[in-house]
Amino acid sequence: MGAYFSEIFLGLKSLFIGLGITFKEFFKPVVTVAYPYQTIKMSERYRGHIELIEDEEGNPKCVVCGMCERGCPSGCISLASESVEYEVEVKGEMKTKKKKVLTKYDLNFTTCSLCGQCVESCNFGAIKFSKEYNLASSRKEDFHFDLLNRLKERNS
Repeated sequence: MGAYFSEIFLGLKSLFIGLGITFKEFFKPVVTVAYPYQTIKMSERYRGHIELIEDEEGNPKCVVCGMCERGCPSGCISLASESVEYEVEVKGEMKTKKKKVLTKYDLNFTTCSLCGQCVESCNFGAIKFSKEYNLASSRKEDFHFDLLNRLKERNS
């Protein structure tokens, strides 16, 4: 009979300790937001998917060296380029030079592990992590990004 009342006493003690913790939490500031109606600003260190950086003229800074593609352990980056000839005046003479122009920069975000090897291996500062975190879809095709088109849409 003594064990019965002892269990009731311990149960009531546990109940009042829990109620005390709950009562203290009522007066603390709210740390959650009413998502999706409110959003929080992401920190500087947040890593979203990668995005291209443009130069002063609005073109991608990427020189198609392929270091990001080779450095990616997931193999989620694919590049394409074409060779373009242009003329440059050197010491009063016009000379023809060639350079690569980026024509496709695809990111398969379904396999990206956000390791950052692509950003670290880019010697030209042409890619960075985005702050976009509101990605939601039930179709995997929505996570295959054409970063060149996204850059053009951002600049228009």
